[in-house]
Amino acid sequence: MAEHRVRVTQDSASRWRRRAGEYDTLAEALAAAEPGDTVTVRPGTFRENVVVDKAVTIVPAQGPGSVRIDPPGGVPLTVTASATVRDLVIEGSDRSSPAVLVTGEDAAPAFAGCRVETRSAAGIEVTGGARPTFRGCLVANPDGLGLRLRGAGTAAAFEDCEVSAAGQAGLAVLGGATAALERCRVHHASGAGVLLSDPGSAAELTGCEIYEIRGSGVQAEAHAGGRLVDCDIHRVTGNGLTLDGEAELVLTGCRVHDLPENAADLRGRARLSLVSSTVRDFGRGALSVWDQGTEASAESCEIHGSNGEYPALWVSDGARLTLTDCALHDLPDALFVLDRDSAAVAEGCSFSRIRSSAVSVSGGATVTLSGCRVQEAGTGLWFRDHGSGGLLTGCEISDVATGVIVTKGADPVLRDCTIRAGSDAGVYVSAQGRGTFEDCRVSHGKGFGFHIIDGCRTVLTRCRAEQNERAGFEFSEPGPVVEACTSDDVVAAPGPATEIPVPRTQRAAATSSLASAAPAPAVIGPIPDCRPADEALAELDGLVGLATVKQEVRTLIDLISVGRRRRQAGLKAPSLRRHLVFTGAPGTGKTTVARLYGEILASLGVLQRGHLVEVARVDLVGEHIGSTAIRTAAAFDRARGGVLFIDEAYALAPEDGARDFGREAIDTLVKLMEDHRDEVVVIVAGYTAEMERFLSANPGVSSRFSRTITFPDYSADELLEIARAQCAEHEYALADATEQALLDHFGTLERGPSFGNGRTARQVFETMVERHAMRVAHLDDPSTEDLQLLVPADLPAPRRA
Repeated sequence: MAEHRVRVTQDSASRWRRRAGEYDTLAEALAAAEPGDTVTVRPGTFRENVVVDKAVTIVPAQGPGSVRIDPPGGVPLTVTASATVRDLVIEGSDRSSPAVLVTGEDAAPAFAGCRVETRSAAGIEVTGGARPTFRGCLVANPDGLGLRLRGAGTAAAFEDCEVSAAGQAGLAVLGGATAALERCRVHHASGAGVLLSDPGSAAELTGCEIYEIRGSGVQAEAHAGGRLVDCDIHRVTGNGLTLDGEAELVLTGCRVHDLPENAADLRGRARLSLVSSTVRDFGRGALSVWDQGTEASAESCEIHGSNGEYPALWVSDGARLTLTDCALHDLPDALFVLDRDSAAVAEGCSFSRIRSSAVSVSGGATVTLSGCRVQEAGTGLWFRDHGSGGLLTGCEISDVATGVIVTKGADPVLRDCTIRAGSDAGVYVSAQGRGTFEDCRVSHGKGFGFHIIDGCRTVLTRCRAEQNERAGFEFSEPGPVVEACTSDDVVAAPGPATEIPVPRTQRAAATSSLASAAPAPAVIGPIPDCRPADEALAELDGLVGLATVKQEVRTLIDLISVGRRRRQAGLKAPSLRRHLVFTGAPGTGKTTVARLYGEILASLGVLQRGHLVEVARVDLVGEHIGSTAIRTAAAFDRARGGVLFIDEAYALAPEDGARDFGREAIDTLVKLMEDHRDEVVVIVAGYTAEMERFLSANPGVSSRFSRTITFPDYSADELLEIARAQCAEHEYALADATEQALLDHFGTLERGPSFGNGRTARQVFETMVERHAMRVAHLDDPSTEDLQLLVPADLPAPRRA
């Protein structure tokens, strides 16, 4: 008699049956087994169609791969119950049936370590409301689908699984089914790595990889949806993502790269959201967004490395795109928005190393850009034709050929924007282009600052041009409407008359004569002088205490001033590093001195504006790789022409921060200080000991800062003087006894790490004002003296050392 091949082990709860049985076929064993039993299978190939309709456990006796199920036709393995299936190999060659079928609302089986090596309609099919889980399973089905889920209520979970080959989609989720995949790989499939279709169909992929697909990486259509977290999509022959028919995808922390076509192609009112993701090395575009109602958004994403000659972002036919805190670089063109009703919104984004146009707007489309930066591009922004326009606010464009081009009836609005270091015009308007420019600045260009020809009716309000090689403003004929604009190549005419252009060059003279011939000439005024350095120095001297600080700052100013005069005399001037380290406790005036330092440098012509941008660790350090460099560069760009003041800079280099992103901020800052050494003064501030650690965090840090200025704590007498100044400013008075009480109070304060110095003096004054109000409020008819006089009783109770 032949050896029995299948053993059924009885569940201990079923005492009425015999304890075990052995059978020749799986069908016989499963018929005899009851829920809870274990079916142990000896090695071999079973040429039968297996149906598991009970909650049993099926395992091979000698480990994974030793048992194969391979019938001549039909479905090799059907599961309709909450069974457990481990380490089996399921084959089959019926191209009209799946190799594994899980079906029915009672089916919630668990598969582990199984291999499906088949040539069937689908490797695994889940339908009829089944809810299986698969762990560590592999599917190879070169003739059909890898995984297919169908029907509302059907849901399957896959962990550490792999679809290694599929003649069609690696995973298809259809008819309202849902799938959850963790740490899975789908590759060498056709049509799509993942296909989502039909209303209610959805998939969530976490830590998965989709690659080597003959088609799209993920295809979503017909109202289906999906969410991908920390996934890789690469090396596919089609688009990385294809969306149509009101489908919706959300990608967070994903990487889409090495693609011959688009990273994402959206049509038919589909929606795509990218968060903290990277798109790179694509053959056509990063995002191609088409059709009315289609929307795409990207937040904190990086897009770079196009392998073709197409715009990275293409928005047309009424579609919409929103970008927030994104970095786009090393591209042929960055953003093209075309056609009426098409729109793009970008906030806090950077466009760099763009071979042609960073932003192009045509066909009646619009863009809204806020706080964006364009650097190293052929053209910063090009508004090409009638109806094209938008609003730009607080944007910076630098190191480009032409900053902004407006032609053929386009009409954008730019407010508070800066254009620097262009090789041609900063702003060029021609051929009936219009445009409104408010509070915009063009500087350090090799051509004209604002070049407007063809009589275009461009409106310029409070615009400024300086250090442009050809001229600040060039109007070939009357047309521009100018109000309160200034240029450094214009001086005021003598006498009380209105300012008129008196240029430095012959070209500017031609411009002036043309403008003056018009009925309403465009008048450009001279740039008003900055506040004289003496006024800012007088304010510095008026600060309470800080004698050594004042002397250090005066020494620096004297060196800079004399160096400037030596250059004017044709002599060599010493090369000074203007960056500083401020050390000392909080409230000792570091921010105030930094502001005055910037004003003084601007008055001496060392800085363009002299404004102060104050930041801390939270403003520079991001939450994921790459975002810190973006934030640091953005802060540095805001400070161009002024002072970047980094308070508590030592927080960027914590003692236990070997993997801390703060060091990325320091590295980025060091490079920016070197690349733009004449544009920004950086001041880092903090406690003395902690700042020594900061200076040692990067080999280039200490060499970038010329000197350290120490801010001492205020004495009790100096705190009293600050309190007096507060009283004078707010129209209060101190009784003689109150001054003595204040002096005693400041002398008794504990001066630990939390001591606020000048801030403490102001807080004491505010407390006195509150206590004074509580006291005077109870007087029936207080006099003017009562309303002003602060008495000892108004002091807060001291905290003694």
